Amino acid sequence: MTNENTSGIGNNSELSAKGVGGWGVLGALFLGLLAAILLIVYGAITEVPLTIICGALSIGLVVFLSAGFFTLQPNTAAVLILFGAYKGTVRDSGFFWRNPLFRKQKISLRARNLNGDRLKVNDKRGNPIEIAAVVVWRVEDTAQATFDVDEYEHYVTVQSESAVRHLASAYAYDQGEGEELTLRSSADAINKALQAELQERLAKAGVTVEEALLTHLAYSPEIAQVMLRRQQAEAIVAARTKIVQGAVGMVDMALDELTKNEVVDLDEERKATMVSNLLVVLCGESEVHPVVNTGTLYS
Repeated sequence: MTNENTSGIGNNSELSAKGVGGWGVLGALFLGLLAAILLIVYGAITEVPLTIICGALSIGLVVFLSAGFFTLQPNTAAVLILFGAYKGTVRDSGFFWRNPLFRKQKISLRARNLNGDRLKVNDKRGNPIEIAAVVVWRVEDTAQATFDVDEYEHYVTVQSESAVRHLASAYAYDQGEGEELTLRSSADAINKALQAELQERLAKAGVTVEEALLTHLAYSPEIAQVMLRRQQAEAIVAARTKIVQGAVGMVDMALDELTKNEVVDLDEERKATMVSNLLVVLCGESEVHPVVNTGTLYS
């Protein structure tokens, strides 16, 4: 960790601190308490007031020093503050003792989930959409989390919502131009972009973003039916395009085979009729019922 910023304006950095073993101090205080009781008893027997006063003061000192005990579970840290000055962070787990005048502010270092609410925003093309994300984050720098922002958990919530809104407005919901990324079809890239933006926003709070994923993405209800019909129409057009392309290729192949194998000699009018009939058969939606022509093409 780097040194603490003494200017008092942002950019604080965590300082490592160690806690004194609590069990050893507890044993020493117990012996001190026992000695203080013996002093009071001895003073009462010998009728020496000064001895009784010393024993009482010793008991008061033991009680005061016992306020310095604290425990830390794994992945929990204690920020030590003395009269408003940051004195370091204890990250080791166990039973410890430090100066009772220290204020010991505990901070969880565990990974946390932020399940964001569904937000209604406009995408890059102005279409109203609903979007939500889940963010996995943890505190990395306890000094920044404590001193550089006010209520870091609330800060994470607000900045996460802001980042999701900005992301949604920067990309189209679907059907981008060329290789353009879209919210719907480029999930991996969009999630990485969201994580990068969140990390940039939350770095000043000493927070590390481990994962960010979109959990909900849909058109807003007022345009959902319209957009669904548009998607269906586009799917039909795309399918028709492939059918026509395939039909044209089959007709061309048929004409080439007939000509190459000299099966029949077709003039331009007969070729046009044959092409028309084949396209009707290949591109029609319903089953075609053939009509047998007993005459000629010209009758």
